[in-house]
Amino acid sequence: MKTVLITGAAGFLGSHLCDRFLAEGFHVIGMDNLLTGSLDNIQHLFPKKEFEYYHHDVTKFVHVPGELDYILHFASPASPIDYLKMPIQTLKVGALGTHNLLGLAKAKQARILVASTSEVYGDPLTHPQKEDYWGNVNPVGPRGVYDEAKRFLEAITMAYHNFHGVETRIVRIFNTYGPRMRVNDGRALPAFFSQAIRGEGLTVFGDGSQTRSFCYVDDLVEGIYRLLMSDHHLPVNIGNPDEISIKEFAEEILAIVGNPEATITYKELPKDDPKVRQPDITKARNLLGWEPKISRKDGLKVTLDYFKEVVG
Repeated sequence: MKTVLITGAAGFLGSHLCDRFLAEGFHVIGMDNLLTGSLDNIQHLFPKKEFEYYHHDVTKFVHVPGELDYILHFASPASPIDYLKMPIQTLKVGALGTHNLLGLAKAKQARILVASTSEVYGDPLTHPQKEDYWGNVNPVGPRGVYDEAKRFLEAITMAYHNFHGVETRIVRIFNTYGPRMRVNDGRALPAFFSQAIRGEGLTVFGDGSQTRSFCYVDDLVEGIYRLLMSDHHLPVNIGNPDEISIKEFAEEILAIVGNPEATITYKELPKDDPKVRQPDITKARNLLGWEPKISRKDGLKVTLDYFKEVVG
């Protein structure tokens, strides 16, 4: 039985990755310090003998006994509300945490996949965004702590690959949604669903013309799994290229939830908020045979059922 270590295991993406690797017959070690994650997301896994949980902060030295075949590094605050509140921790997990896990991968001769983000492209000057675009990032702006943490994560990962020969994979994740998203994590989809269910105003920043591309979590996990098992060490975009404006998305959520008390309210656009976001997934299609299968309509139905349960 192969063993995989998944950091950020109690988070939204990490918990879904734990599910997938257990389903694939792996022994899964989940690691999290619960800074933004919740044990509720992995409570159903504790009875399984193939699952272990380590409460640990990856910015401290990481020790895992025994053999280790794969590492997936998904520990990090990942929404603006989190990394604006925890800027130092965000930088440390991208830098020190990644360094520690690359060292572990080297010591164990394990293959490591690190979670990067579309935010490495910043407020992009090219559209859609391809992997060979270097980005337009403000390193001293409010979002710089997250953007630059992930850019450093990519740089040190490539250094370990080139200098130490570590087997590395880099996934650039675009907007993803699905069950287990935190209700108050500040991102558009959980905010819109929560506000619509409660009959509040859906907060749209600016005039809502900025675009995003939303990928359902099961599609993302499939792409990550294929990338890990591939032989490609350079960054790969994984996301859904079906682009929509934030205003249209808010209207879509209003229609799906159907609460007549909910409306749209407009607020000032935050500094350095990207105006466009759409992945070019040509590389994922050609290298991995991957593309998203789940439509936004179907994915949002499942996600709405989850939010109806958790929104108070």
